[in-house]
Amino acid sequence: MMKWNSLRKFGLAAVVALASMLSFAAWGADTYPSKPVRMIVAFAPGGATDILARLLANELSKSLGQSFVVENKSGGGGNIGTEAVVRAEPDGYTLHFGAAGNITINPSLFTNMTFDPAVDLAPVAPMASTMNLLVVHPSVKANTVKELIALAKASPGKMTFASSGNGGTIHLSGELFKMMAEVDILHVPYRGSSPAMIDMVGGRTNMMFDNLPSALPHVQAGKLRALAVTGRERSRALPDVPTIAEAGLPGYEATTWFGVFAPARTPQPIIDRLSKAINEALNRPAVVEEIRKMGGEPMHMSQAEFRQLIATDTEKWRKVVTTANVKVD
Repeated sequence: MMKWNSLRKFGLAAVVALASMLSFAAWGADTYPSKPVRMIVAFAPGGATDILARLLANELSKSLGQSFVVENKSGGGGNIGTEAVVRAEPDGYTLHFGAAGNITINPSLFTNMTFDPAVDLAPVAPMASTMNLLVVHPSVKANTVKELIALAKASPGKMTFASSGNGGTIHLSGELFKMMAEVDILHVPYRGSSPAMIDMVGGRTNMMFDNLPSALPHVQAGKLRALAVTGRERSRALPDVPTIAEAGLPGYEATTWFGVFAPARTPQPIIDRLSKAINEALNRPAVVEEIRKMGGEPMHMSQAEFRQLIATDTEKWRKVVTTANVKVD
């Protein structure tokens, strides 16, 4: 009898504890945020990730009534800043504004990572996606993707493609192209997109999968020829330029995206509140205009859809990294 009473007391205590936790979570969401929120960017100031993070932080500060402060923690290919969020208290006051590269590519690229983004981070919401532009120097005798593939097959290992460095989406866009088109093109890595583009314009390399905003001025000036974009759909900035998929390589898609993450175990009501605020910001015309100025497109996804995108991209880039035997600098 005493044993039964003890079990009843234990069960009652457990129910009370669970109810208290649920009540606390609900209360926390109702009052969140009650102090400034850190939004960590794992890259240096001035890049696309940083610019988009600051745009979103400004919108969230206005809509949620507390300051969202962007903090740059660069290094380790984005791993240092990401790990700072992974190790933070899961209370919604330390967030990560990440990109496809450090979330979906790094797990395959780095062998010494001490965390797993798929396990240690909770996807909140994506913000925007951008695509790359396949450009060639005018001296390259190819006006279409099919002609470029034929040219590469005719001279294995002779053509070169530039990138901003080993392992980034610019590099892996080219490796995915090589893998799907079954061509041998020599990769020439640079320390950044700017020096790579200088050699592209100078004709020292043949082709490049550069970020659309930085490649576009050179195309407009006639210094480079645009063959295709790497997205699923054509770009608003270049409506007459086809996607690589429709131009001769069905199934090809290589885009990068940016979004918000919280430490795993952050209460779901807080994540839901953030997700709602982010999606509301993406409906504001001024925000949409700023994203499109950068050659991007706003992204509207549920948390489940965002999680699935991450899983799909992680597996896609794992195959590319493994097949191409990509090594970090």
